[in-house]
Amino acid sequence: MDTIKRYLKFVKPYKGKIILTICIGVIKFGIPLLLPLIIQYVIDDIINGDMSQSEKMEQLWWIMGGAFVIFLVIRPPVEYIRQYMAQWIGSKILYDVRDKLFDHIQRLSLRFYSKTKTGEVISRVIHDVEQTKTFVITGLMNIWLDMFTIVIAIIIMLTYDPWLTLVAISLFPLYGFSVKFFYAKLRRLTRERSQALAEVQGHLHERVQGMPVIRSFALEDYEQKQFDVQNSNFLDKALKHTNWNAYTYSVTNTITDLAPILVILFAGYQVITGSLTIGVMVAFIGYMDRVYGPLRRLVNSSTVLTQSIASMDRVFEFIDEKYDIQDSKDAKELKNVDGDVTFDGVSFRYDVEEPLVLKDVSLDIRQGETIAFVGMSGGGKSTLISLIPRFYDVTGGRILVDGQDIRNVQARSLRDKIGMVLQDNILFSESIEMNIKMGNPEASDEDMIAAAKAANAHEFIMNLTDGYKTMVGERGVKLSGGQKQRVAIARVFLKNPPLLILDEATSALDLESEHLIQEALEKLASDRTTFIVAHRLSTITHADRIVLIEDGEIKEVGSHDELMQLRGGYYNLYQVQQLDDTPTEYMGT
Repeated sequence: MDTIKRYLKFVKPYKGKIILTICIGVIKFGIPLLLPLIIQYVIDDIINGDMSQSEKMEQLWWIMGGAFVIFLVIRPPVEYIRQYMAQWIGSKILYDVRDKLFDHIQRLSLRFYSKTKTGEVISRVIHDVEQTKTFVITGLMNIWLDMFTIVIAIIIMLTYDPWLTLVAISLFPLYGFSVKFFYAKLRRLTRERSQALAEVQGHLHERVQGMPVIRSFALEDYEQKQFDVQNSNFLDKALKHTNWNAYTYSVTNTITDLAPILVILFAGYQVITGSLTIGVMVAFIGYMDRVYGPLRRLVNSSTVLTQSIASMDRVFEFIDEKYDIQDSKDAKELKNVDGDVTFDGVSFRYDVEEPLVLKDVSLDIRQGETIAFVGMSGGGKSTLISLIPRFYDVTGGRILVDGQDIRNVQARSLRDKIGMVLQDNILFSESIEMNIKMGNPEASDEDMIAAAKAANAHEFIMNLTDGYKTMVGERGVKLSGGQKQRVAIARVFLKNPPLLILDEATSALDLESEHLIQEALEKLASDRTTFIVAHRLSTITHADRIVLIEDGEIKEVGSHDELMQLRGGYYNLYQVQQLDDTPTEYMGT
């Protein structure tokens, strides 16, 4: 019930419209209740009535004319309005739920995404949320209307014959028992099926993204088997759900079929003995359909509502995922940043049970200084710079920007002051213009073009068929690595942040692209506090200071010349890369 209460918070803004829809539905569902009355009147009062043939025909035309007006003129627009409003309300609530989920997605930490498949997240936002629409339309509207139909039909039946009515509803308790017995397990099976489907979607999403790898290694047959494992798991869960669902329908529909047989038997006996007219018997059987038709729908509704509530469980399970990075209640907006950054005894581990990745790192960086982090892979370089924008929070120690602990400022305002250029920059499957303007969505076209020129991107963009309107494809697949990097650099130029992070920004590029990008980075890093993570030491020799990190600890700090004279770890790395002892000019910083 807690799940339903939470979902009703999304429903509350539309309470008035739901009540109006139910009222309109009462008219729509109430009109068919006239049919058995009309049939009974025609049989008993017209056909078997004590009137002449002409009077009977006149009465028949009048009653049928009224019925045509009701069913042909009044009922269609009422049905349209009810259906439209029900779907409109359901769609608006789903819009609100997905809006909330997307906001939640943007607040979850990178730690969550490192452990969760993208396809599973998408499944909860798309499939599970869509399933909850049934609760709105069926659970909050149709169930009440079906119950209204049943109650009114039973009241009319009682006016005809109380004992026959008791026979008609004698099997009602069996419905209650069957619903209680079947639907607890059905809810669990529905959740298991939904989870299995999410796993299939997660696996599929991952493989579609990795299709170039599958093709290049000729792994089609292997991957087919891997997909079969996921698909078979979903099939198993789906068949278990279907099997139990079939049991449910077979039992409830049997009860539904038995009740009219009992009524026909009892009513037929009364007609034969003369205690009931044929018209009343026919009308009564008509009302049986008005009772057991909605009752069937209620039973079916119990099935779909169980599935809907199971999907709600998964939606709220996702919403309850904790934020690793949260602003404190008194967090202040970080407005102006000069660029002084201090690592004060920083330690970090990704999970409680894992060892420390960083150990007591302390470093003072002055405004406008360029700091390069080097070392073997896995030493903690990228982890250290990911702490600056609070993608993760420190386990121990603190990080200060202009003397303020970054945990005491709003994370969003902090990130607004940081520009990042990564090894694999993500471009969205939109136009180049849109991807650059992500640095500043309010920027003018002139500012955007100026940023592209500063990033040495304008020339190649103008050579494309649609220029800045060119669609880059998913993750920028239509652009080369160097082109993607230059678009990413243009994005940071447009943002114009005081702090700059370059994480392997020029690795894996051809020489021409590297030259253009380093030239752009030189402009970008000018007068900014800049952090560089680089594997190729030739790109950081002119950094103000170079920091050698090994096993999560700072081993050496100094300029290129100072570290070369020290002949320590940095010197050895430099020699391994077979570079000249003469410092190579770094064009990026």
